[in-house]
Amino acid sequence: MTYSVKEIFITLQGEGARVGRRAVFCRFTGCNLWNGVEKDRMEADCTFCDTDFVGVNGKGGGKFGTTGALVEVIEKTWLELAKKDGARYVVFTGGEPSLQINSELLCELKQRRFECAVETNGTLPLPPEIDWITVSPKTIGNLETTKGNELKLVFPQRNISPDDFCRLEFDHFFLQPMDSNDYQNNLRTTVDYCLRNPQWKLSLQTHKVIGID
Repeated sequence: MTYSVKEIFITLQGEGARVGRRAVFCRFTGCNLWNGVEKDRMEADCTFCDTDFVGVNGKGGGKFGTTGALVEVIEKTWLELAKKDGARYVVFTGGEPSLQINSELLCELKQRRFECAVETNGTLPLPPEIDWITVSPKTIGNLETTKGNELKLVFPQRNISPDDFCRLEFDHFFLQPMDSNDYQNNLRTTVDYCLRNPQWKLSLQTHKVIGID
């Protein structure tokens, strides 16, 4: 299998239950809810994506013809800046990582002591070897992944309510204000919803707040 990767980089997790944790982010190219072309945005199932997942021209990105080649880059990236080598952690994201992630990749990373996480829209099946599952729904009615560690809903969304997901089997339920021209209003709306519905916790994009990738 050839993996198409937009970028691979070391940073701190900016969102959700593991905010602040050191992680390698492996961003796969491609998504099944939007093709990434701006002129097609408003016709897509997801219209508010704030991430560039088109092409393989980002830092550490490229075409990887073997699983081993991709694992080598992930491991090398983890070792950047690290004074001690422990608590290895990789987050697969996109685009939509479930289009490319597979058991072979996860098993080889586990052999190198990596804990493996995924951030997915939940519409496609996931390999069983994933250690930490974050589902961020962008549509309703076709979720393949209905249980995991975090459900993180960008809020507010048209035609989607937190009530649509509150009975699913997740350890944490987060609402994240939509990053748009109306962000301050979205933030107030999200805070108010969390205050009225304590099952849900506020998730902020702290990497944007502090100015890191």
